[in-house]
Amino acid sequence: MERKPIRLILASGSPRRKDLLNEAGLAFSIESAQVEELSGIEWTARELCLANAELKAGEVAIRIPDAVVLGADTVVALDDRVFGKPADLDEARAMLSTLCGRVHEVFTGVCLMHRESNRVCRFLEATRVQFRPLEDVDLDDYLATVHTLDKAGAYAAQEDNGRLITCIEGLMSNVIGLPIERVLDALTEHFPQTLTPKPQD
Repeated sequence: MERKPIRLILASGSPRRKDLLNEAGLAFSIESAQVEELSGIEWTARELCLANAELKAGEVAIRIPDAVVLGADTVVALDDRVFGKPADLDEARAMLSTLCGRVHEVFTGVCLMHRESNRVCRFLEATRVQFRPLEDVDLDDYLATVHTLDKAGAYAAQEDNGRLITCIEGLMSNVIGLPIERVLDALTEHFPQTLTPKPQD
C-alpha cells in the first residue's frame, strides 16, 4: 500500500532558500513564519540558529499540522560573536570590516516538523569561510552593489565571485542559507512522503 504524499512547506520567505529547494527539484509551498526571532548574548551561535529554526517551523506547523514544515535559521559567528542581519549600511560595513582577513563560521539550524504525527527532525550544519584581507576589498563598491541588509554577516556568498571569499570548507549551500544536501537526506530518512517531484512547466 502506497503512503499518502505529505506536502512540504518552507517556513521562510527567503528567496535563496526557495531557489535551493527549487534547484533540488522538490515540490513545496511557502508560508512565512510569523514570529519574532530570538536573539541575545545568552545564546551561542549553535543554540540560537537551532532555536530559531524550531520556532519558525513550530509556528507554521500549528497552523498547518498535516504538512511537513521546514524551518531554518542561518547565523555567522566569529569567535564568540554572532553576526545576524545588519540594521543599516553602517552596521553592514562594520561587520564586513571585522570579518575581513579572518576565518568565520556559518551555522544553519534546520527543523523539520510534522505536527499531525508529532515527528520532529533537527540538525545543525557548520561551514568555515575565509575572507580576503580588508586592504584587498573595496567595501564601498560591495555595499553599493550587493543588498546586504537581509543577509547574516552582511554578505552574499552566491554573488561573491571572489570579491570577499577566498576559501570555503564545507557546504556552499549552507553559506547561502540552507544545507540542501543535508535537508534531502533528512527528508529521505524521516519524511519520504514529501519527496514529490516538482511539476514540470
